[in-house]
Amino acid sequence: MASVSEQISGAPWQTHEVANQPPPLEGLDVFSSNLPLLEATEREGAGWISERASALGRLVGEADGVGGSPIIWGRLANENKPVLHTHDRYGNRIDEVEFHPAWHQLMRMGVEHELHSLPWCSDDPAAHTARAAMYMTAMQAEAGFCCPITMTFAVVPALRAQPELAAEWEPLVTATTYDPRQIPAAEKGSAIAGMWMTEKQGGSDVRANTTKALPLNGGGAGAEYEITGHKWFCSAPMSDIFLVLAQTDDGLSCFLLPRILPDGSRNAFHIQRLKDKLGNHSNASSEIELHGAWAQMVGEPGRGVRTIIEMVGHTRLDCVIGAAAGMRAGVVNAIHHTSHRSAFGKHLIDQPLMRNVLADLCLESEASTALAMRLARAYDEASSDAREGIDDSDAQLFKRVATAVGKYWACKRAPNHAFEAMECLGGNGYVEESGMPRLYREAPLASIWEGSGNVISLDVLRALSRSPRSLEVFLAEVEQAQGANAHLDAHVERLKAQFTDPATIESRARRVVEGMALALEGSLLVRGAPPAVADAFCVSRLSGDGGLEYGTLPAVSAFQSIIARSRPEL
Repeated sequence: MASVSEQISGAPWQTHEVANQPPPLEGLDVFSSNLPLLEATEREGAGWISERASALGRLVGEADGVGGSPIIWGRLANENKPVLHTHDRYGNRIDEVEFHPAWHQLMRMGVEHELHSLPWCSDDPAAHTARAAMYMTAMQAEAGFCCPITMTFAVVPALRAQPELAAEWEPLVTATTYDPRQIPAAEKGSAIAGMWMTEKQGGSDVRANTTKALPLNGGGAGAEYEITGHKWFCSAPMSDIFLVLAQTDDGLSCFLLPRILPDGSRNAFHIQRLKDKLGNHSNASSEIELHGAWAQMVGEPGRGVRTIIEMVGHTRLDCVIGAAAGMRAGVVNAIHHTSHRSAFGKHLIDQPLMRNVLADLCLESEASTALAMRLARAYDEASSDAREGIDDSDAQLFKRVATAVGKYWACKRAPNHAFEAMECLGGNGYVEESGMPRLYREAPLASIWEGSGNVISLDVLRALSRSPRSLEVFLAEVEQAQGANAHLDAHVERLKAQFTDPATIESRARRVVEGMALALEGSLLVRGAPPAVADAFCVSRLSGDGGLEYGTLPAVSAFQSIIARSRPEL
């Protein structure tokens, strides 16, 4: 009889051969394999960016390059959350947030690829649209770093309300070098921007803010102030500058506040703690207190909301782009898994019911992509009109209303889309290393950030009330597809009827905005997508021949054709 040691040494170390599992999802050009995005980029006038976007797409989709890859950086930055150090070892107050090196790699990638600056620095046409294609591509690696990238992008139009501050800071926030050191931005030659608006007692009701700003040299636009108070939700607190709302004798005003003062000293605010959030773990979000912090007023006294709303509008655009990016990531993972996993004698993707689910997810993803890219073009058109001195142009009115409409709908659709995509992977999708739980946790953020559902819905009504021609402009865009799809035409007529009873419209605001969003998405798909996609969308979303969950498309839908458009090619 063999000894115990002989039995152990002769035992196989492997009990079975791994089979029926998908290969790693790697070597993918995240941009070029995204046919709906590729087509939308061309359709909306930014085809010139395709080569650059493809290079970024290959970087995002690679398994592991020299120094890692964006997908790995995203995982590491989430697994190693930011850590707040309020004091150094000697007891000095420092208020510094320590990030994993992967976070800085992601930030460097975003800045070097001009995700924060392209529209402000490029003379090429449709620069906002081009940036949207790049941003949607990069965000599929990780969403958290896009928060400071977005705020840095969005701060520029607000800064321009104060030309001398824009002249000082715009070259820094549009620079293509990333430097996380806590030294004056002028010494670094670059800057990252943040935004502080909300407070404990008010949240979205910023008019209830109590933080006060006292003038140091007479006050007024561009003047110096000391700010005292608190802010309740401050993401990316290690940024170089922040736009801050605070009360003055003239009312709520906007201020530019640097983290590090020109003499190298730290400005007078303390980071109280970091938020323990549902998701978005890689990005630090904090609560802060200001103790006479030095700042300069941006825009006119008492017009702080009007000044900062330009920044808010651009961040809302990125919420829509980000929601579409998350949906695309979910679709890619769901299709990849089901293409290689077999059950009951067939690949999952060949099972009729799974095809229904996948096709439905693809429809939602493609509709959100088309919506995001059309919104980006609206920003290009509105910017062009503004440069020519045209106020309240059709493009500007459409941009204002459609951004809010798109922000409401795309961001509302994202969480359930992420859940359903995760379910396509079964138990494997519920495991962290699949990446799907992170995608799922991230999905609700865009709906909450920069205005939750009620705030955005009421914002749409407010925009329509202030500029009644906005509805006419919006419907004119939708009706470019008039006569091409009976379901869309009928939906648009029902939508128009929603505005005939102003007495109840506020309580119906979500229903109204939902109808507007579906009309716009349907119109975009009818005009720009193949009939298989447009018809299935309009039948299921506009005519009621679809259920409340994904995977309830009519049985006659062209499932295979719809999925083929979104199928990633390795």
